[in-house]
Amino acid sequence: MAVVPHSIDIVVADMARALGFYRALGLAVPDGAGEAPQVQIDTPGGATLGFLTEAMMRQVYPDWVQPVGQRVTFACRCDNAAEVDAVYVAVVAAGYQGRQAPWDSPWGQRYAMLTDPDGNRVDLFAELS
Repeated sequence: MAVVPHSIDIVVADMARALGFYRALGLAVPDGAGEAPQVQIDTPGGATLGFLTEAMMRQVYPDWVQPVGQRVTFACRCDNAAEVDAVYVAVVAAGYQGRQAPWDSPWGQRYAMLTDPDGNRVDLFAELS
């Protein structure tokens, strides 16, 4: 049996605020999920993105220590360069932090970086044609 990656979990301080960011990014966040201690979202690419509150982590793992610095980088592939630009602008317009505005990278991609409410880097990219 092969190991098959299934989900990426992110520990968040404020579930509603975190899910607001990922909704602005374009993920299908279930209505009312902001009150839950754990949320899982199936992505169009087949992976599951999970969110766990810090309070839940402390309850399940009493010795859990809040990490310092970036916790994870989550990269999202867009269909084209225009979509990278549009998603970046929409997320920043929704009140979330842009880290690096879209640019044409030397490795052949349109690339941009955002910051989610917990300080994680969220990248957007598309192949340049």
